[in-house]
Amino acid sequence: MIAWWKNQRGEWYVIVQVFLFALVLFGPRELPGLPRWGTPAATATLIAGALLIVAGGALGATGLLNLGRNLTPLPHPKDDATLVQSGAYAIVRHPIYSGLILGALGWALVVASWLTLAYAVILFMFFDIKSRREERWLAGKFADYAAYQRRVRKLLPWVY
Repeated sequence: MIAWWKNQRGEWYVIVQVFLFALVLFGPRELPGLPRWGTPAATATLIAGALLIVAGGALGATGLLNLGRNLTPLPHPKDDATLVQSGAYAIVRHPIYSGLILGALGWALVVASWLTLAYAVILFMFFDIKSRREERWLAGKFADYAAYQRRVRKLLPWVY
């Protein structure tokens, strides 16, 4: 049995991730001197935010379905895992993370909060760090992972 506190399979990444999700959803939305944006922008950001949430949800859900039996909450791949390169994984290497990032950005726009937008950016940076570790494990497990990395963007479809 592997001790979770040793982070051998990325257990601490999952704990930090849960904290960041809670921060995005339930964290403070205002700081003194940092007001929410005004009414004209709030209408536009509400629509843009809702679209980002829907797009992120669709991308993340598709990634979950495409991953199938390979799905694990930990960034370390299962021992019997196969490399999935089709479906959402043909668009971005980490569609579940991408969907969560898009959803968090969308939520920040919906609640019209600069502070929540900062939390979403922190979540993006966290997933960038987490995915780097995950990709070292994947490259060690799958010989064709390096070619996949060259072909498909990491976190933002067609961008990054």
